[in-house]
Amino acid sequence: MAKILVIEDEENLRFSIVRSLKKGGHDVHEAAALDPAREIAQRVGLDLVLTDVHLGEDDGLEFVRELRADGFDGVIVVMTAYGSIENAVGAMRDGADNYLQKPLSIEELQIQLPRWLEKRRLSQRVELYQRLERTRGDTRKVLGESDAWSRCLKLSAKLASMPIGTGDAGALPTILLLGETGVGKGVLARYIHDTAVANEDPPAKDAPPFVHVNCSALPATLVEGELFGHEKGAFTDARAARTGLFEMAEGGTIFLDEISEMPLELQAKLLVVVEQGTFRRVGGSRERTVRARVIAASNQELESLAEAGKFRRDLYFRLAAFPIEIPPLRERDQDALLIARELLADMGARYGREGLKFSPACKTAILAHPWTGNVRELANAVQRAAMLSDTSMVEAADLGIAQSHATSGAANGHANGKAVAIGGTPRFDFDRGIHTADQIEEALMIQALEHTRGNVSKASKLIGMQRSSFRYRIERYGLESRVREIAERVS
Repeated sequence: MAKILVIEDEENLRFSIVRSLKKGGHDVHEAAALDPAREIAQRVGLDLVLTDVHLGEDDGLEFVRELRADGFDGVIVVMTAYGSIENAVGAMRDGADNYLQKPLSIEELQIQLPRWLEKRRLSQRVELYQRLERTRGDTRKVLGESDAWSRCLKLSAKLASMPIGTGDAGALPTILLLGETGVGKGVLARYIHDTAVANEDPPAKDAPPFVHVNCSALPATLVEGELFGHEKGAFTDARAARTGLFEMAEGGTIFLDEISEMPLELQAKLLVVVEQGTFRRVGGSRERTVRARVIAASNQELESLAEAGKFRRDLYFRLAAFPIEIPPLRERDQDALLIARELLADMGARYGREGLKFSPACKTAILAHPWTGNVRELANAVQRAAMLSDTSMVEAADLGIAQSHATSGAANGHANGKAVAIGGTPRFDFDRGIHTADQIEEALMIQALEHTRGNVSKASKLIGMQRSSFRYRIERYGLESRVREIAERVS
């Protein structure tokens, strides 16, 4: 459905055109003169303007020039009873895309209209791809077989099955991806988008856009214009109107990466577009609508930022409608080796070194390494190995990690349920039992909760963990009843 303005002073012809367009399912506005047409153009985000050249005392070509000067990027078609080459050339020179000769054929209009709209859609899509080339997200394959990662994918797929649909703009729940730097928030956002596209019935003619916005990479002075666009003359260098990234995400997904870096003064405007799907361009008065899936991501604790007044609480609660905590790579069992193998195959092909394999010792080192930088650190290490290894057998040294690197667990040990520290350094009595990283972490969390009298926020800060990650582990280890017990004991 397109938003179309018909400007024709001959009432019967205007009635016929409007009726035909409405039968085609379009949102049609009409005017008999330029003044009401200008008012409609200011108020409505139009896709196409169909105007007569001669409108009594008004000149339709004057309106064409005005529209283009104001930055209108929709289709303009003129109607003229004087179908000479000179008039057609003049109309094109003034900014029209095409013309129709009078007496007007409604049948020809119905044939040409889809072509005009398709041309505009393709032009917008080319602009989108050109502008987003520098902001492409991480498109590595979504790999992993661990229970923790499978839970993330299961929830993501369920959320992706919720269609954008044709209901009220802004009605689709937002998704908030949380986790340490490098865990793959961009990969999961892309997975949600691709899964949603695959679920469309009927399939979309063209793949809906995926717009990746790195909020931390946008200069503070340009954020608003990049997100919402601007009108001509909105500021000194605004020589032409520009479409914003939210408009470009229409029908698809906009991924707001590092949302915690969004300037506080812009968060109110972001809240409006997230809640209502409406916004105004910088320097504009026309209210525009967008229907897109909104995914935000942060490696910071947004709730803590909100409590400190550094992030809007109402925006946080809206964004956190469906939070997904992505576990760090060190908590994903053997996923690190699975991902490393895939990366090695891809990079080996990229650098002309097909057939690279990890040695047994290297595999052990990959599983033992803490990967504090998560998947991003792993990818960099594998890239290094693919470029620098002397043979087809990749060793741990090629990755830049030690073969005997011990698993990095929590800060305290666990011996028969108790931590043992000697000289300030944790020690473990392995003669008395097995001590897994999960056991150590669970014991550390319980001790922190005991120390803080059941205060989750203080306990998470005490051990240097994000509050959301701490809550995720409470659920993972089944500690909900233990937390209640501690809280009741001290109350």
